[in-house]
Amino acid sequence: MTTASTRTGRRPNRNLPLHLLLAFLVVYFLVPFWWVIVNSSKDAAGLFGGGNTLWFAENIDYIGNLQQLFTYDNGIYGRWILNSTLYALAGGIGATILAVMAGYGFAKYRFIGRRFSFSLVLGALMVPATALVIPTFMMFSQAGLTNTIWAVILPSLLNPFGVYLMHVYARDAVPDEILDAARSDGAGEIRTFLQVAFPLMRPAVVTVLLLSAVASWNNYFLPLAMLSDNRLFPVTVGLGLWQGIASANNAGTTSLWSLIILGALVSIIPLIISFFVLQRHWRGGLSVGGLR
Repeated sequence: MTTASTRTGRRPNRNLPLHLLLAFLVVYFLVPFWWVIVNSSKDAAGLFGGGNTLWFAENIDYIGNLQQLFTYDNGIYGRWILNSTLYALAGGIGATILAVMAGYGFAKYRFIGRRFSFSLVLGALMVPATALVIPTFMMFSQAGLTNTIWAVILPSLLNPFGVYLMHVYARDAVPDEILDAARSDGAGEIRTFLQVAFPLMRPAVVTVLLLSAVASWNNYFLPLAMLSDNRLFPVTVGLGLWQGIASANNAGTTSLWSLIILGALVSIIPLIISFFVLQRHWRGGLSVGGLR
């Protein structure tokens, strides 16, 4: 009894540094989010009046700021949100389809050049996406595709990490014996994949879809380089445009800083909803393939 009590008493002391570190990280990541929530309720006087930046001002006006956000410049912010939704859905779904097909092919088929091709995929993981923007811009410029939605969607379809993740998951989570049994029963390769392999890969598919869609939604440098028409901007580039105007004080009587902060808050709401809805599949997709 004494030994058990002693151990029970010492255990919190051993975990205290870890708990303190986790508490610090929670505060570190939540403070900026709280700052956005608080300051998106303020007008120009509340932002620059010298009050507490981490607490609400006397005048809380979310509704008025939202109305101004979606009506400023003929409602261009709403168009940016729709553009981001289009880019995220098209890029996320397209990248997921290609990643699933490529990852499953690398994991379950033997063909000439398989190892070399997969090595290229692994090598692509080491290349920063920003390093490819200028070559991609030159290639799309020669094809006449700059300043179009395709200049943003097509590059987003390539997701080397998604291919690697699907390869690892399909290799470990889809037994070869099940595939051989389906083929022995007369199922073709397409039917075997859709009815046998795909249900087993569904958690990883959801994971790749979520990560690809979030990456497309948050993409900034690629659309900034590819697009010149502000009606095609995603919300990330649009808010950057407003920030430049606000910094140059060219917005007239409108305080763009309030709109920028509220616009940033509104832009992350779809991502938060996506993570909460797909959280179970997302965590399972990251862990199951590595545990089997």
